[in-house]
Amino acid sequence: MSFPRYESYKDSGVEWLGEVPEYWEVCALKRIAMLKSGDTINSDSIEEIGDFPVFGGNGLRGYTTSSTHEGIYALIGRQGALCGNINYAQGKFWASEHAVVVSPLNSVETYWLGELLRAMNLNQYSTSAAQPGLSVEIICNLLVPLPPLDEQSSIATFLSRETAKIDALITEQQRLIELLKEKRQAVISHAVTKGLNPSAPMKDSGVEWLGKVPEHWTISALKQKVKMRYGDALASEIREEGDVEVFGSNGRVGSHCLANTKVPAIVVGRKGSYGKIVWAEKGGFVIDTAYAIDSDTTGLDLRWVYYWLQPLGLDSLSQDTGVPGLAREKAYEMRIVVPPLSEQQTIATFLDRETAKLDTLTAEAKTAITLLQERRTALISAAVTGKIDVRGLVSAKTEVKAETVPC
Repeated sequence: MSFPRYESYKDSGVEWLGEVPEYWEVCALKRIAMLKSGDTINSDSIEEIGDFPVFGGNGLRGYTTSSTHEGIYALIGRQGALCGNINYAQGKFWASEHAVVVSPLNSVETYWLGELLRAMNLNQYSTSAAQPGLSVEIICNLLVPLPPLDEQSSIATFLSRETAKIDALITEQQRLIELLKEKRQAVISHAVTKGLNPSAPMKDSGVEWLGKVPEHWTISALKQKVKMRYGDALASEIREEGDVEVFGSNGRVGSHCLANTKVPAIVVGRKGSYGKIVWAEKGGFVIDTAYAIDSDTTGLDLRWVYYWLQPLGLDSLSQDTGVPGLAREKAYEMRIVVPPLSEQQTIATFLDRETAKLDTLTAEAKTAITLLQERRTALISAAVTGKIDVRGLVSAKTEVKAETVPC
């Protein structure tokens, strides 16, 4: 959809802003708003439920028994990797020291100002310290466009409506991704526990979560069929350049010149993202935060093993130590059902095909979300900087009122 532009423009003299409508002002942010960091609050004073919300650098942190502000405000994240992000607070709330409270001065609309700050990408002004942070003084002196108040209200109304539409579409895609994930898990679980032949005679497995399984399948403990061996220590500073992928508990973490698995291999997270299962098509080097399973550790079809491990819930088998991790001995005691080798291969081929279809749909949904997010960002920037004229796209009856803002 294309939008109208203003009749005439002028150079703002500000690099990031470019041209603005001819009659708009350009001024320092401190002329239109007061910025001040919130108040310190002890983490022990923040609860999951309470009387007043507590906002920090990344939005809502929890609730507490008292408040520091009342009204409608835009908040800027002041510290952390996400510093510069914009949130809104409404009513009585506590703003912590990690948030900057933006108080509009006369003739400035709150939601318009918040979206202008969002379009400015304030994170680019963070300091390069170990803990990134924003300087209120630097932000206050940045130059910004200033349209008349009625236009601010029109822009706010337009963005409230249009971003809500985009957010609804994003939510739909996110829900689709969740449904596809559930479908993928269900397809895998059914294939590896019930097989592909709906007419096959069944028997009671004796395992509650498995229920009935094909009569000709055998039942055994995981340790009788699969061996998960520890990975090897390989600090990042001693890795040598090469085309061998290095795997840790969360998947690929780098490359090296030597491998310590056969081709292919399965990587199972041991520490950190324990229980996570990764397929290593070309084998690789598995470090000591993960277990490796390859052709030396099982006489089964390895691709079938990869699928069988997924419904086992290995991520719930934490060892009883101070450092969470996958308890291998607990995993070994789990019961599995094993079809003949030829059937394993047929099931693996079927699942390769079916999961590929679902993965394609998931990738398309993720791409759609990315495009919608880019659209949202571009629309906000175009509206608050005057690159599009939205005055004729809203009616007076629907303009955002001063006492309400989207949260």
